[in-house]
Amino acid sequence: MKKRSKRYREALSLYDRQKLYHPREAVEIIKRMPSSRFDETVEVAFRLGVDPRKADQMVRGTVNLPHGTGKDVRVLVIAQGDKAREAEAAGADIVGGPELLERIKEGWFEFDAMVATPDMMSQVGKLGKLLGPRGLMPNPKAGTVTFDVEKAVKDIKAGKVEYRVDRQGNLHLVLGKKSFDERKLLENYAAVLEEVIRAKPAAAKGRYLKSITLSTSMGPGVKVDPAVVRDILGEEKVAV
Repeated sequence: MKKRSKRYREALSLYDRQKLYHPREAVEIIKRMPSSRFDETVEVAFRLGVDPRKADQMVRGTVNLPHGTGKDVRVLVIAQGDKAREAEAAGADIVGGPELLERIKEGWFEFDAMVATPDMMSQVGKLGKLLGPRGLMPNPKAGTVTFDVEKAVKDIKAGKVEYRVDRQGNLHLVLGKKSFDERKLLENYAAVLEEVIRAKPAAAKGRYLKSITLSTSMGPGVKVDPAVVRDILGEEKVAV
């Protein structure tokens, strides 16, 4: 069995690992956990009642976090001409064309999100095996393949994040930083939960939200009651 640090053990002593907590209680526990030497990321993990191997049960999309992720997201835009200048004016960190794609092909990945104009996708698409596994491949449904590069860049900078269920039916999203106050984390959680429920495939049968867990980068997970899906700041419960 892996030996846990003193800080990790102290965090475990704050709650019952088997109990399902109201989201507000879970956030309170996360905030009380001993801090590490850096501002940890707070994450939410969903176990969904879907079979991602079937195309009609894929869960993916984007969600705008009201308070952002707490991270300075480095946005790369693949565009040329006026659209490249538009991306720079919108605050993109890196803008270029084929020369950047060559750097990526050689193993350069010093960016967190990529936006591309449709006319560049024939070239970007060739790097799918490199970009896809890292969650960096631009996608029209996510708004990252677009001629409206100004909006795409500003949305990402403001806290728009992309999500996609994995092969086991798990979904992981960032909620922010541990330094966020409780209300900001709860409001980000509520936005994510609403989006995940909205994205429920019509073909999904049975219980959709099987489990939800909140955790920090270095801390243990706190189980959240998946029946609490409305009025996150209150006590209302609705079965899903």
